[in-house]
Amino acid sequence: MSDQMQKIVLASRPDGAPTPENFRLESTDMPQPGDGEILVEVHYMSLDPYMRGRMDDAKSYAQPVPIGGLMEGGSVGKVIASKDPSFAVGDFAFGAFGWATHGVAPAKQCQKVDAEGVPITASLGVLGMPGLTGWYGLNEIGQPKESETLVVAAATGPVGSIVGQLAKAKGLRTVGIAGGAEKCEIATRDFGFDVCLDHHAYDDAKSLRAALKEAAPDGIDIYYENVGGKVLDAVLPLMNPHGRIPLCGMIAWYNAGGLGAEAEAEGAGLTAPRLWRTILVNFLTVRGFIISNHWNKLPQFLGEVAPMVADGRVKVKEDITEGLENAPQAFIEMLTGGNTGKAIVKVK
Repeated sequence: MSDQMQKIVLASRPDGAPTPENFRLESTDMPQPGDGEILVEVHYMSLDPYMRGRMDDAKSYAQPVPIGGLMEGGSVGKVIASKDPSFAVGDFAFGAFGWATHGVAPAKQCQKVDAEGVPITASLGVLGMPGLTGWYGLNEIGQPKESETLVVAAATGPVGSIVGQLAKAKGLRTVGIAGGAEKCEIATRDFGFDVCLDHHAYDDAKSLRAALKEAAPDGIDIYYENVGGKVLDAVLPLMNPHGRIPLCGMIAWYNAGGLGAEAEAEGAGLTAPRLWRTILVNFLTVRGFIISNHWNKLPQFLGEVAPMVADGRVKVKEDITEGLENAPQAFIEMLTGGNTGKAIVKVK
């Protein structure tokens, strides 16, 4: 086994959208596990929108990555050294090993992955953090009921696609929003959305809202919010009384900095008074959540969704980039919708 590994660190903080210069590929000594830890050779790593927020030196629910620090993220790989009885050499494990070829972590913070069932990449997407995010937000906050209407943006992404499929299985009308005609076709053909709108085809929130009104003639009962921006502006006036809005992300605003806090309102629509008034007079429930606070729900989620993935009732689409060195560019493209499906980097 080599005594060297590679990792990608934060070279500088982005001013707006990240650039390749914000990242640096480094070689370093291979870490060794201590008592209760495992050393993993990473096979696949996840790229997720929340990582953009970690690049800013701004107050948030987690500490920012320091300059020169390892880019954070979840990954899955083979255990090559173990000092904990719960993992044997040769097991596959998911953990927060970061953007790197190898990583050490406490065994109690890692999850054993079944390499004989569904592909191990599922632990990064449909059966991992994004899947749990979609399932929790839909069920715990969305409280879906048969014959209601749900809208979700980024409909072909790992969160939006599972939200749409689970809602459809519960008898809801599902309306997706995605970027591009190809993605919309995937949303309806592969993920079973009743209709999908290409937000690129609409110049502003008003025109997108008109199309949404046709797609959701009975109004919108659940808006699963993971994008913000023009989509939020278009959806809000169409929410039915007592509608529910699970809020897990605002990717349209992340590149403005501060995990979206520094973004300006788009057009005249998204103003605080109008937002609050709409919530008030329609008795809306809006609840933000970070899925790391709800990992206790993972066994229940896996018990329900893993069989649906295994027998094909829940479809999966992955966008895999080869090579750790290509992770920064894949991440930059993902933030502007360049991926189709769960963004993953094949490290080994």
